[in-house]
Amino acid sequence: MDIKAISNILLEGFYILTGILMLVTAGFVLKDDKHTSKIGTALFWFILGLIFIFGKYIPATFIGGLLLVLGVLTVTKQVKIGTIVNPEEGFRKQQAKKIGGKIFVPSIILAALAFGIAQYTKLGGQVAIGISVIGGLILTFIITKAPTKYVAVDSNRMIQQVGPSSILPQLLGALGTVFTAAGVGDVISLGISSVIPEGNILLGVIAYCVGMAIFTMIMGNAYAAFAVITAGIGIPFVFSQGANPALTGALALTAGYCGTLLTPMAANFNVVPSALLEMKDKNGVIKAQAPVAITLLIIHIIIMYFFAF
Repeated sequence: MDIKAISNILLEGFYILTGILMLVTAGFVLKDDKHTSKIGTALFWFILGLIFIFGKYIPATFIGGLLLVLGVLTVTKQVKIGTIVNPEEGFRKQQAKKIGGKIFVPSIILAALAFGIAQYTKLGGQVAIGISVIGGLILTFIITKAPTKYVAVDSNRMIQQVGPSSILPQLLGALGTVFTAAGVGDVISLGISSVIPEGNILLGVIAYCVGMAIFTMIMGNAYAAFAVITAGIGIPFVFSQGANPALTGALALTAGYCGTLLTPMAANFNVVPSALLEMKDKNGVIKAQAPVAITLLIIHIIIMYFFAF
């Protein structure tokens, strides 16, 4: 069996494990007598769990129909947080004093293991993340000596707190592919050409960087935005003027990251922390990041204009 086949098997296994956790959450919701939207919430996580587990074998058209059902449940506000049982404050303080800084060790090992596997093996980045997560989880239990039942309990708590936003990365990644295939980049190029004078490098650079930031805000994913904006603005208005491809491409992608700091569509970065920290202002993270993001975007424009040509 070659390395690619092994990688695919492992990746499929991680998808199945993720789906099982969602089915477990659906079970917790159904057992929650105080839940105000038990059926809708349980149905959402049940359907999503089935997609993760059996998506490889379900026809794409049927998957699309299930996604529409998930969208309807979300828009009609049928997916809500149920009863979340948190450890008592006294117990948390006792555990914090007992474990101390060792609690950060699994996170460090997780990152190092993921980097090592992705960099020095042919398994790929996605598989590397899956393996490192399992490794970090095992190490966490060794350090905390917590009962294994907390895998289900704490997974349920996190999944419910994050809510439907947890699937935004997958949906937005797919949206980027659809936009590229539909020729959105060509449409953007035609629109920009009527505004930017031919040969104006500065306006081309501004349009490229700002376009990356704005489109990333819309899609929540700089990688998805990169293909569309580079095809529509980067190639005809920047690269064709003699820009260094490596430097310009890197700056364009990180300019997109400035947009990531400014949008709730980037759920993993801006919505999840607000939910997990139980912040009153759901946009508090974005508001705190906005001045830095705008400043960095301006710096990107300056660097690209003066150093990429």
